[in-house]
Amino acid sequence: MNDQFDLTSEQITKIAKIYQILSNRIRLEILLFLRHVEQAVNVSTIVDHLHLAQPIVSKQLGILLKYQLVKRRKHGNHAFYTLGDSDVIQMIDAIMTHAKHEPMP
Repeated sequence: MNDQFDLTSEQITKIAKIYQILSNRIRLEILLFLRHVEQAVNVSTIVDHLHLAQPIVSKQLGILLKYQLVKRRKHGNHAFYTLGDSDVIQMIDAIMTHAKHEPMP
């Protein structure tokens, strides 16, 4: 059997959880924003660019951080965020390509 299809129940659960995390529009917006910045950014920068409230962005960053979809670097009292996994962006790109070709019900 092909190794990529020889998954444990735990691995399948982890995959499902990542899809669940990515099903949130705000988290997707944060990931897509981080994709296009050239350096680590703080929460205020994300808030300003996405026009969202700071507590909402902070909460969603916490979830993304927990699942290693973003990385955080602390400098003094400030935290700076970058993408944690470029493979996730490739997955989002594939889903976006599919969405462009498939009519939504």
